[in-house]
Amino acid sequence: MLGLDLLPAGLSTTTLVLVLLAGLAAGFIDAVVGGGGLVQLPALLLVPGISPVQALATNKLGSVVGTSTSAVTYYRRVHPDLRTALPMAAVALVGSFCGASVAALLPASVFKPVIVVALVGIGAFTLLRPSLGEVTALRHSGRRHHGVAAAIGAAIGFYDGILGPGTGSFLVFAMVSLLGYAFLEASAKAKIVNCATNIGALLFFVPHGAVFWGLGLLLGAANMVGGYLGARTATARGSRFIRVTFLVVVTALVARLGWDVWTENVRPALR
Repeated sequence: MLGLDLLPAGLSTTTLVLVLLAGLAAGFIDAVVGGGGLVQLPALLLVPGISPVQALATNKLGSVVGTSTSAVTYYRRVHPDLRTALPMAAVALVGSFCGASVAALLPASVFKPVIVVALVGIGAFTLLRPSLGEVTALRHSGRRHHGVAAAIGAAIGFYDGILGPGTGSFLVFAMVSLLGYAFLEASAKAKIVNCATNIGALLFFVPHGAVFWGLGLLLGAANMVGGYLGARTATARGSRFIRVTFLVVVTALVARLGWDVWTENVRPALR
């Protein structure tokens, strides 16, 4: 069965150090605005002998430690409303489990072009509306508010289970644009929901033996440090800092996924 070993057989000390440095950076980025998978997952794929499913599963184990740390840090400093965050997280957990269950059936190349277009739209919308997310001004109330939050959690949770890059960024943007939260409060809630999506994916991957536990826990320790530092920086600097970081991360995601679309779909078709 896959993943019974603590570490991949081909993992060298040098590669391990590089992966852990990537985990530290990913934890910081995830804590501020999401998108740490842009750094961490490619680093794991550099490990000799690790399959994409094993990399995705081990990535989730490391990420859940980091997102839990940043969620606790945000809660202590921002005190986000759990009446929205917890039900949203529960729905997202189920969505992520469902996404992970079909992750091996559908190639990532099916989704990447759509994700690139969505990220370009998100980045342009945020850039052209400088006042977006400066203050919390909820767009809905009561059941409608919770219904929209649940729909966001289900959709993005499914996406995180099946693919993952940019999940935190999608969560933050959805909470800012569709629910009306400021970037700081949206980031605080996103960490709680993102933690649940990581757990949901792990509930599928662990019984299938896809996790390298030793590597995942070491990665989790690096994520924990990065997540703590990132959450403290974000809460100290506020929504404007998070907005700028959000735009930088979205641009990097577009570049990375756009390159994947070019190499996997466009360039072969031109030959």
